[in-house]
Amino acid sequence: MPLDRDGITRRAARELRDGYYVNLGIGMPTLVANHVPPGMTVWLQSENGLLGMGAFPTDAEVDPDLINAGKQTVTGVPGHSFFSSAESFEMIRGGHVDLAILGAMEISQEGDIANWMIPGKMVKGMGGAMDLVAGVRRVIVTMEHTNKKGVPKIIPECTLPLTGLRCIDMIITDLCVMEMDPDRRRFRVTELAPDVTREEVESKTTAEILFADRLETIEA
Repeated sequence: MPLDRDGITRRAARELRDGYYVNLGIGMPTLVANHVPPGMTVWLQSENGLLGMGAFPTDAEVDPDLINAGKQTVTGVPGHSFFSSAESFEMIRGGHVDLAILGAMEISQEGDIANWMIPGKMVKGMGGAMDLVAGVRRVIVTMEHTNKKGVPKIIPECTLPLTGLRCIDMIITDLCVMEMDPDRRRFRVTELAPDVTREEVESKTTAEILFADRLETIEA
């Protein structure tokens, strides 16, 4: 059975490490904040100038002045801090962020990403995605395996305007986990969602992909 958004981001949270500085992209990736393992210290950074985001607030905890880059209200962990967006991007461009978890509209078989605009659709701006894929040490994408029309999103070459080239290290979808093989420049499927088969992943992927000899099952 394919994972829901909560299951995808729960699996993504397993990639967090104690002491990491992490940027969560707009949309699905923000849910990772709800799954930080107990006892682990992770500093979640937002481009609008916040370091130390916590889980989403309850109704009683909502502070309309405390928001992330997607304008969602958030909480802060003990020790959180505020600063200008210029300083925030200095952190990103200076290589001080360990991990970025982003969404995507398309991923190519070589690890290119398109996630900031669809031609003809109004967008508010490209945001910080281009800086993140260029300046962060490791980049993970969380997304559905296909779009709402069932069209594959992991494809031979991106057709939408690119955000970055050969920059994605891992993809976590509702069907599987894929890790980039740096030597062959192709993604290798290492885990499948419960009851999802290799054949289903292949049928919903047009990119050339690899499969691990032993496929693990993602913990639901």
